Order: sequence, then structure tokens, then C-alpha cells
Amino acid sequence: MDASKQNDRGNHRVEVKRVSDRELVVTRRFNAPARLVFEAWTKPELFRQWWAPASVGMTFLACDMDARTGGTYRLEFGHPCSDQPAVFHGRYLEVTPPSKVVWTNEEGDGEGAITTVTFEESNGQTLVVMRDLHPSKEALDEAIASGSTNCTEEQFTQLNDLLDASTADTR
Repeated sequence: MDASKQNDRGNHRVEVKRVSDRELVVTRRFNAPARLVFEAWTKPELFRQWWAPASVGMTFLACDMDARTGGTYRLEFGHPCSDQPAVFHGRYLEVTPPSKVVWTNEEGDGEGAITTVTFEESNGQTLVVMRDLHPSKEALDEAIASGSTNCTEEQFTQLNDLLDASTADTR
């Protein structure tokens, strides 16, 4: 599987790797405790500050998140090139603070990917591992071909900037 990409930002590299026919794994280390990183993924007021890649021109119209096991989410984005908003929604299958979040991606026809994000803290840093398990090889091929997987690096950079600002506030 050679759909692997790495990029350095300081000493924290984003690694995107296709590990099987159906699974894509993204990893990155952040200079923040797991509690803060977890909150950035589960609190709407924080999540909306980093999830939409700035370069794409999308803006949040709505960010509804009931981040608990059994809860739901609905993200609505606007884009200057479209009259119709883009809507993403699903259910939280597992939320275990501050170490794990698992959700479904239910937009589109048929079964969507299941995303699992883990947060592992060591020496004040947190390793984030995001796994997208697609229902088929073709579904992952389509996600890669559409370019949707290319935004993760920018999203993680925006998350890093948010966390840097948050940890600076607590110093």
C-alpha cells in the first residue's frame, strides 16, 4: 500500500498511511495534554475552530455535537461555489474521555466509514491516531481519489494552532 504521506511541522510529523484495502490511518503528536486535545474533538465551540480546512473556503453553518456514547453529530458547511450546504452526520459509537472517540459517517448512499480517534499522552504530549475504516476497498479508493483525505494535514495544523493558543493561555 503506497498511499503514504509524511510532512514535518517542527518535530511533529503528520503521517497518512493506507494500512489495508479498507483502512487509512493518520497520526500526529501534539504539544498538549490529552484532555485538551480530546476536548478539541468533542466540544463544538472548539471543533468548529479547526475542522474545516481554511484553504478549501468552507465555513461552518452548524456544528451540533452530542459527544457521548449513543449521541449524534451534524456538521453543515457552506462554500462560495455552491448554493447547497454540505452536510455530514453520524452517531458516536464510543466516547471515552480523554482517550477515545468512535463515530459513524452516515452521509451519502449506503454504509459509510467508521472513524476511531485515540489520544495517548506521554510527557505532556499527545499522540493522536485517527483510523478511517471504510466499508469496502472501492469506498476508500473513492475517498482518496476525491482528495478528501488530503485535507487532514491542514486540519491537524489548524488543531495544533488552536492547542498552542490554549496551552499559552494556561501558562
